[in-house]
This record gives sequence, C-alpha cells and structure tokens, in this order.
Amino acid sequence: MGSSALVLNATYEPLCVVSVRRATILVLTAKAECVSDGDGILHSVHTNLPVPSVVRLTRYVKVPYRTHVGLSRRAIFARDGGRCAYCRGSAETIDHVFPRSRGGLHAWENVVAACAKCNHSKGDKTPAELGWRLHAIPAAPRGVAWRVLGHRTPDPRWADWLDLPAAPAVEAEAA
Repeated sequence: MGSSALVLNATYEPLCVVSVRRATILVLTAKAECVSDGDGILHSVHTNLPVPSVVRLTRYVKVPYRTHVGLSRRAIFARDGGRCAYCRGSAETIDHVFPRSRGGLHAWENVVAACAKCNHSKGDKTPAELGWRLHAIPAAPRGVAWRVLGHRTPDPRWADWLDLPAAPAVEAEAA
C-alpha cells in the first residue's frame, strides 16, 4: 500500500497510480508537486524529501480514457468482495452464470466469483434450473476508482480524490 502514489492532473482529476520512485522523480524534476505525504522520508546526500502519497502534475495532460474496465479473475474477486455469488462463502473460482457451453458470454454481466462447492454443484446448469438465486446481479464496475485503480486496494489517503468512503477513525481506549 505504501509503495505507490496517486497521480492527479493539474485539475486535481485522478489519472493513474505510479510507484513512489516515479512520483519522487516527478516532484524532483518539478513536473509535479506533492499534495499529500506518505509514511517516511527519502534521504539523499543533499536533501530530505517526504515520501509522496499523492502528487499533482504542474501541467494539464489530456488523456483518452477507456470506457470499460478490463475483465480479469482478480477484478471479479475484487468486485464480488471475495465472496461466492450463490452462498456468500469464501470464493475460490469464477463461474459463468449462463454456462459458456450453452452460449453464455465471458462478460462482466455473466461472470461471478464462486466457491468450489457451488461451482461444482452448478456444473452446466443455470441458477434458475437449480432454484438458486444470485445475491447480487453481476455488472461491470463503474466509477473513477475502478478506472484509475482497477483491482488494486486503494491507500486510505486517496479517498478524497477517488470518491472512496473515508477510513473509520481509530479511537484510543482510555485505560
């Protein structure tokens, strides 16, 4: 989580995630400014620099965005929270709701995370034929966070720029 930095356009629009090394180089060459510091300090012979967590480019960059998020096994697990779409147990495999052998597509709307037991039991049938129901209707993920991060786990410090829910505050217990 601490080895990457969020890059914002000059307009504070999220662009991508880069390594801390790349973000530091952008700051040192004055191509970006540090908006939010991460954990730690980078030391060199002549200067000390806080580890950047979020950097903003000094010049606006026009970027053509993809309109869809790529379908991958890891992204399916991230979308479904690592839970089986049928029994809500821990997911280990992916399953095509409408089987591919019967004309089902390999698309966001037809692929779900599943546990091995449900996937094996379902076999070449549809959930309706078994009397099963999906806990959530599968759909392609949307939003800035998915476009920028994909399946990566976001750093909580990026919440303000990615429209993520803020991390819960940790309260110290009084002894």
